[in-house]
Amino acid sequence: MTTLKSFQAEIEAISHEKQKLAIKEARELHAAAELARHHTKIPVGKKDPVLEVKVKEDAEEVKEATIEELILTEGSVDELQSRLATSLLKGHGEYLIPLGAHPSPIHKYNPPVPAIEPVPTVGMVITAGELDSAVGRLKDACQALNAELNEMYRVDEDGRSYGCWLVRLTPRGVEEIMEVRVAVVGNVDAGKSTTLGVLTRGGLDDGRGKARVALFRHPHEIETGRTSSVGGEILGFSPTGQPVIPSSHAVDPSDPHGHPLAVAKREKLGWEDICKKAAKVVSFIDLAGHERYFKTTLYGLSGCAPDYVMLMVGGNAGLIGMSKEHLGVALALNVPIAVCVTKIDMTPPNILEQTVNMLTKVLRSPGCRRIPVFVNTAQEAVDCARYLGQPLGSAGRLCPIFMVSNVSGHNLPMLRTFLNCLPSSQTDDKYVVDAPFEFQISDVFSVPFVGTVVSGVITAGTIHANDAVLLGPDSVGQFIPTAVKTIQRKRASVNSGEAGQSVSFALKRIRRTQVRKGMVLMEKTENPPKAVRRFEGMVMVLHHSSTIQPKYQAMMHCGAIRQTVKIISLDHPSGLIRTGDRSKVVFEFISHSEFLKEGQLILLREAKTKVLGVVTRILA
Repeated sequence: MTTLKSFQAEIEAISHEKQKLAIKEARELHAAAELARHHTKIPVGKKDPVLEVKVKEDAEEVKEATIEELILTEGSVDELQSRLATSLLKGHGEYLIPLGAHPSPIHKYNPPVPAIEPVPTVGMVITAGELDSAVGRLKDACQALNAELNEMYRVDEDGRSYGCWLVRLTPRGVEEIMEVRVAVVGNVDAGKSTTLGVLTRGGLDDGRGKARVALFRHPHEIETGRTSSVGGEILGFSPTGQPVIPSSHAVDPSDPHGHPLAVAKREKLGWEDICKKAAKVVSFIDLAGHERYFKTTLYGLSGCAPDYVMLMVGGNAGLIGMSKEHLGVALALNVPIAVCVTKIDMTPPNILEQTVNMLTKVLRSPGCRRIPVFVNTAQEAVDCARYLGQPLGSAGRLCPIFMVSNVSGHNLPMLRTFLNCLPSSQTDDKYVVDAPFEFQISDVFSVPFVGTVVSGVITAGTIHANDAVLLGPDSVGQFIPTAVKTIQRKRASVNSGEAGQSVSFALKRIRRTQVRKGMVLMEKTENPPKAVRRFEGMVMVLHHSSTIQPKYQAMMHCGAIRQTVKIISLDHPSGLIRTGDRSKVVFEFISHSEFLKEGQLILLREAKTKVLGVVTRILA
């Protein structure tokens, strides 16, 4: 028997090692292709990506002063602007700067017993006057870079001051808009669609679900009030950090809590209008809560590549039913989690207290190992956004909890502040821009007068309109040559896309029947892509009622791939595995071959059976 935590650490190490090797090979391939394209000569001003990465790694070994230290110690103005520009480029147009001595997050949100007084701090201790001077220097640097400086919070106490400021550039087009993908899960009637309707439209709900009606995509969803498909909504934030919402739902300036003026209407801004005003977009993936649609929810969590999961818990119902299943899947996939407790305006205080106690107990349990933080201030919202997903010592990871009401608007401004500060996964190493193009297809459409359109997430490289690509694998494992006719991002036409972005492509000379979910688009390289029928994986059985033996079949989710697999062999002394066991397993796809890579996470399900694993070797 082994614990889920230790197994997750092991598969994360395997995945990281495999991805590191794949990234290195991809960068070398990309560099070789660029050299060949330019007749083995790098043009003036163009650097070899491999050499650039090497120089970057060597430069990181030299200890340099941080931007915070440059601001507080009155360092060189030119150096400050240069370092700030580099950080903005790395953060895709956004950078969060804490100034002053902040309370240590470990001691503040998970204080030891007995508590340490005073709470240890992180950063330089400064006075209010010194902080004012530092903010002035930062403001001048931002003006020189044409960037907006937003104060997220500031605290002046006990003769010391500290705060956090957000620097954000205005994008030149939709291609440069920063994106954060958030999957919204929870039990049926937990308030998922209503909360998204209130967040994206700016108004409040009338208590009868008026805010959610515009989010439904099918007639039966409107009739039953239940989501059955993977829906999508976006919330835009301007360069100054304000939510982009209809003008009729503007915030009352005299209200200190920032509540909207009107109850939610059917009025909404189009995605193109939002993208014109926004510098950052939060894409919500509204998933189904009913157990009948669990496979759809699981596909959304794995195939849509969410950066974060927002778990909705009804204050009057608690953590029941599918909420626990969704929480378990998010933990298994190692996606950072935030919790929203809804309907607090209509829940009796004793019932709400029971919900909070149960939620805290589950999050602190050995299976979750999360530090619950009830967010009520801007400082807590920004701290949770900064540290979400990062391990805070042996205590675990932060899990922000927002107690919200969609009718009264309680705590909704704190939730928007949290979403405004969330970093995008485009800054992570898993999305590599200087590598051959690769795109996972998560949805397929047939659009009149346009043709076949595919949507998904670019996992590597960059793409431009009219670029030639390979589509596959098809039913016989072949890759078909095609070209990208046009590109759209957030329903707005763009000329290019890069790794980490969710986009849609119109394909040339491809029929709708030739494309299915789980296929990939890839750049033509010297090493053609290969379809996989058999592969080896390291797995752990999270739950199974009896035993799993060879010839066992289950539905496998791996990114956008969703297909039944059969176990060919087990590397276990007993020849079978039970709940809690781990083993190396050889799998075979039942229907057709797929495109897989070593290091990808896999999740098997069949009824209540769940098996977590990672691809360790491609066989054939």
